[in-house]
Amino acid sequence: MGRGLLKLVVGVLWLGMVVGAEYVKYKDPNQPVAARIKDLMSKMTLAEKIGQMVQIDRTVATEQILRDYSIGSVLSGGGSAPLPQASAEDWVNMINAYQNGSLASRLGIPMIYGIDAVHGHNNVYNATIFPHNVGLGATRDPALVKKIGAATALEVRATGIPYVFAPCIAVCRDPRWGRCYESYSEDHKIVEEMTDIIFGLQGDIPSGSRKGVPYVGGKDKVAACAKHFVGDGGTTRGINENNTVIDVHGLLSMYMPAYSYSVIKGVSTIMVSYSSWNGEKMHANHELITGFLKNTLKFKGFVISDWQGIDRITSPPHLNYTYSVQAAIQAGIDMVMVPFNHTEFVDDLTYLVNSKVIPMDRIDDAVERILLVKFTMGLFENPFADFSLVHELGSQAHRDLAREAVRKSLVLLKNGKGGTTPLLPLSKKASKILVAGTHADNLGYQCGGWTINWQGFSGNNYTRGTTILGAINSTVDPSTEIVYRENPDADFVKSNNFDYAIVAVGEPPYAETAGDSTTLTMMDPGPSVITNVCGAVKCVVVIISGRPIVIEPYVSTIDALVAAWLPGTEGQGVIDALYGDYGFSGKLPRTWFKTVDQLPMNVEDSHYDPLFPLGFGLKTDSVASIVSRSTSAAALEGPCLFILIITISLSFYFTGKIPIY
Repeated sequence: MGRGLLKLVVGVLWLGMVVGAEYVKYKDPNQPVAARIKDLMSKMTLAEKIGQMVQIDRTVATEQILRDYSIGSVLSGGGSAPLPQASAEDWVNMINAYQNGSLASRLGIPMIYGIDAVHGHNNVYNATIFPHNVGLGATRDPALVKKIGAATALEVRATGIPYVFAPCIAVCRDPRWGRCYESYSEDHKIVEEMTDIIFGLQGDIPSGSRKGVPYVGGKDKVAACAKHFVGDGGTTRGINENNTVIDVHGLLSMYMPAYSYSVIKGVSTIMVSYSSWNGEKMHANHELITGFLKNTLKFKGFVISDWQGIDRITSPPHLNYTYSVQAAIQAGIDMVMVPFNHTEFVDDLTYLVNSKVIPMDRIDDAVERILLVKFTMGLFENPFADFSLVHELGSQAHRDLAREAVRKSLVLLKNGKGGTTPLLPLSKKASKILVAGTHADNLGYQCGGWTINWQGFSGNNYTRGTTILGAINSTVDPSTEIVYRENPDADFVKSNNFDYAIVAVGEPPYAETAGDSTTLTMMDPGPSVITNVCGAVKCVVVIISGRPIVIEPYVSTIDALVAAWLPGTEGQGVIDALYGDYGFSGKLPRTWFKTVDQLPMNVEDSHYDPLFPLGFGLKTDSVASIVSRSTSAAALEGPCLFILIITISLSFYFTGKIPIY
């Protein structure tokens, strides 16, 4: 008997003896995934299959519900945590308790826990919060984004979670949309490049892998979710969940390519958009979900709804829930996010199947896809989390990476008034400086929405990080006097002898519909702070925002202008660039408009007349590199002068003339 065969026989006998049960193929990790799925499916009842298609919120989940309904997935909605300031260990214990319920079900199918981790592990206290996607788009650096994906995966796994609802690969074509900061760019090509974050989250797919098959590379990686399929960034007037009006060619060339790239890169799941395409709700669009995504792109993972997404197929939502269930499942949605009322969904879907309205093969397709992801990521072998990665949450290595991402995301829009000496880099040895503005000392404003809470927070008490003011304090010379005033009046500024001022202003935190804006103005008293400060002293204005906002009226009064987007917890990255420890390198991922009346306005539009165009960004060198070049030049100065003297002398000797250079 060959050694490999002997090993297999011993393993099977050991399984039987230790478990004290008959051999079960779907529990055998040595079996091919397809064989395990087929075996498990043959044992499942309709109720167990439908249970796998359900995802509920942790606030209503219990071990008994997970056991009795064979629930497929649990999630944390925005801000949903086991307790305030929960530790990684708290998260692990909560999730393992839920998993106990799932494993106690008749077939012991593990549930998969999902969470929004859209710029780091953003629901979790002390996690590293990276810049939102709009800032990452400014870096033009897919390799950096891949590293951020890997760091995020580690922090998510540190809390026992194996599944994230990220990345958002929307192509935002109108900054009035409240989710625009979740989009890498208005340019679909930049968005496509940034899908490399999937490799960071899930791992590099092995060579020779079949196209469209999900891949998750071990216990330090997570299943990813490309969202929101499809066209969510193109809605009319940028209204969230609105209608995207575009022909088939436009949809396939502008909004679909990032999904094609994501499928090729092995993304495990895809989330459907609340929005409509030419009047048809995406959650009910069979042509695109089944016809294009599953059949044309050959996506083999599972399709998941958005939060109560199928309710919104009707207007008003939940008007005819049975119809919504029918339309969504027939369209090709496999797992349904029904956060608070799973029994209604289960009852309606059971009725529709028993009534032959929804065929059994549609249910089987959904469950096979869900099981494929669970088997592929090793959830059957490793259903429980442990504490082995808890040290990864908010680690210094991840904070250093986030700081790097911040400085690479900064876009320098102006540096010096009309031919005057550039203001940046700032001097660290100034005598007295002013720090002003609503966003100078507010970690919540720095991070934006989807941080700790769904809509974000204000202040410095809800997680750990470094504000812009804090970073200034740790950067300038100890002899420098730093004066901080959130909203100084003009007389105060004029009466003090400030060398320069740093003004940080922008938008308050927001998410989704709450962030939709027709005016795109900065929050008060931002405009008056700029006027009062920049009218009296040299100033650099740092804009903290999820998108371009109205700035044109103030540009002429500003000496230096920086778009910092929503940088996250590591404000030191902003100060690294302001003081010249690193140069500016970011490029605008979005067109910066002059007035909102121009919107929507994107590059190549006939009416394109921006304040700053897509791709704009002034470049600077670090102080160290400037000094290095100066030193090199000085080192050459002596030899060059000697050669010049010899040349002049020889010329005069032979010609009697002094050469003119």
